[in-house]
Amino acid sequence: MQSTDLGNKESGKIWHRKPSPATRDGIIVNIIHNTSDYHPKVLRFLNVAFDGTGDCLIAGDHQGNIYVFDLYGNRFNLVQRTAQACTALAFNLRRKSEFLVALADYSIKCFDTVTKELVSWMRGHESSVFSISVHASGKYAITTSSDTAQLWDLDTFQRKRKLNIRQSVGIQKVFFLPLSNTILSCFKDNSIFAWECDTLFCKYQLPAPPESSSILYKVFAVTRDGRILAAGGKSNHLHLWCLEARQLFRIIQMPTKVRAIRHLEFLPDSFDAGSNQVLGVLSQDGIMRFINIQTCKLLFEIGSLDEGISSSVISPHGRYIASIMENGSLNIYSVQALTQEINKPPLPLVKVIEDLPKNKLSSSDLKMKVTSGRVQQPAKSRGSKIQTRILKQDLTGDFESKKNELPDGLNKKCLQILLKGYGEYPTKYRMFIWRSLLQLPENHTAFSSLIDKGTHVTFLNLQKKYPIKSRKLLRVLQRTLSALAHWSVIFSDTPYLPLLAFPFVKLFQNNQLICFEVIATLIINWCQHWFEYFPNPPINILSMIENVLAFHDKELLQHFIDHDITSQLYAWPLLETVFSEVLTREEWLKLFDNIFSNHPSFLLMTVVAYNICSRVPLLNCNLKDDFEFFFHHRNNLDINVVIRQVYHLMETTPTDIHPDSMLNVFVALTKGTVSSI
Repeated sequence: MQSTDLGNKESGKIWHRKPSPATRDGIIVNIIHNTSDYHPKVLRFLNVAFDGTGDCLIAGDHQGNIYVFDLYGNRFNLVQRTAQACTALAFNLRRKSEFLVALADYSIKCFDTVTKELVSWMRGHESSVFSISVHASGKYAITTSSDTAQLWDLDTFQRKRKLNIRQSVGIQKVFFLPLSNTILSCFKDNSIFAWECDTLFCKYQLPAPPESSSILYKVFAVTRDGRILAAGGKSNHLHLWCLEARQLFRIIQMPTKVRAIRHLEFLPDSFDAGSNQVLGVLSQDGIMRFINIQTCKLLFEIGSLDEGISSSVISPHGRYIASIMENGSLNIYSVQALTQEINKPPLPLVKVIEDLPKNKLSSSDLKMKVTSGRVQQPAKSRGSKIQTRILKQDLTGDFESKKNELPDGLNKKCLQILLKGYGEYPTKYRMFIWRSLLQLPENHTAFSSLIDKGTHVTFLNLQKKYPIKSRKLLRVLQRTLSALAHWSVIFSDTPYLPLLAFPFVKLFQNNQLICFEVIATLIINWCQHWFEYFPNPPINILSMIENVLAFHDKELLQHFIDHDITSQLYAWPLLETVFSEVLTREEWLKLFDNIFSNHPSFLLMTVVAYNICSRVPLLNCNLKDDFEFFFHHRNNLDINVVIRQVYHLMETTPTDIHPDSMLNVFVALTKGTVSSI
């Protein structure tokens, strides 16, 4: 574990050698702040908050020093000295460089991290502000103290509304539900109300929890889709509320070591569409346990009895956990390292025993007994639909799978049946299914080593050749192309690489690791033999396509020949852009649902099918410019008809010209490293 002492420095590196967090503790770096003034002492961190990207965070200590930590750029900067302790922080405002800080004098100030200037000063609270909730748009903020909650307009920094309540009741927490205009207010008498942000109209009140459960709620967390509310207090029970149905649907019993719950926070995942399944539970013993709320299993934990956690915040993309320790230092954890054991691929069901050189084994000797444990079903009480589950630890994750089973418990054959029935995968689960089909290893360390090499010289002036309006999209494309060029030198001279990568960069721009691995997996499998005639187009691949077209539509191929149209014009533009120029976003996603679910030859057959399904307008084309325009622009074509034609070609093409006899079957990227191709 690396440790960094901020000392009297105002800026510097967070770590001096590349972090390699161990699976056991997952700590990237431990940050402490010692002063060497008249009396050496430790300045304790009090609050921490991530920005919207999840790669930057701010932390304030009890003397009012506020630091920005850029985890991507490995830099820290002292951005403000407020001279008084901060009681709450927020760093996800609409203006990315601004943050809110609540101070010990009950005021709230807005500062800019770049100019380090005071932007605004908001007053109105008469007691300490302990939480700041920012609307998803970054336009509004709610500040909460024990006696009032106040709604602020962050454009004008004027107070819009004020919630006053009787002192006998008291406020526990008031906050925005993610991605909505709903405000949730939770009071000390366990009453929970939902309000419309603009009108403060009361939308609903949750019913009182059952009398048998005597928890007084103190801490709350909501999934990113705003559907599930978790609540806890001085008990080892957790209540899960469905906000859509407005009812308590599950009670989870934590281990007996847990006597009180101090903090709750859901762990985001790129592929769960906001329906977070993993909940972090910080208890009185300083240990934060992460549990799956569906299976009710303990996945991993951070902190210990010797080094307890005081509070924790999880980054929006779920990559980092920032924890303030009981000794006042700040720990940054890598979620990828902590979940490495859990996310291991399942062990194969088929075990192969090789014969000895001389002694042969009988068939009965090769049999292995496979045993499986019974899964205990949750007990249901007779008078209620609420499920009470007792949390049990399960860190092994040793599941045996069948031949067609993929990581995450999916079955490829079942997915293909679903795909043929509906034509596409559900939008909500598409990215999750793609990740499983491609068996992405999520090699964070290997990818980081490629990113650390910086922008490749080939792509320094990428914006001149590809003027993309979105600066963020351009930056992600530049990083991804640079990582590919560092991965294999041939990609630094591949002219069509930006065209091939761009649709995936646009789709996965918020998760660059997944973006890189999807493109790398595509190149290894669906772009086989593309580089044998480099830097020329792959004549061998184009010949396969022409042979299949000649078998299924001689008239169309003869028309191409008569007008001097080669496969470099009717096939290559579709391949090098992976159909992104000729299809809408929805059509393209539907097509790649099918491509990623089938043999690599499916992509080549799609080129043939696209031409056959377009034979009428193509047979009416006589000018070369018309052909070129056709294969670089969207056409009036039903993608469902094209996909059906591809499956027909896959089944009816003779073996001697079928591309699958010349292409290898799917191979996933290697776990742990990124090897050159």
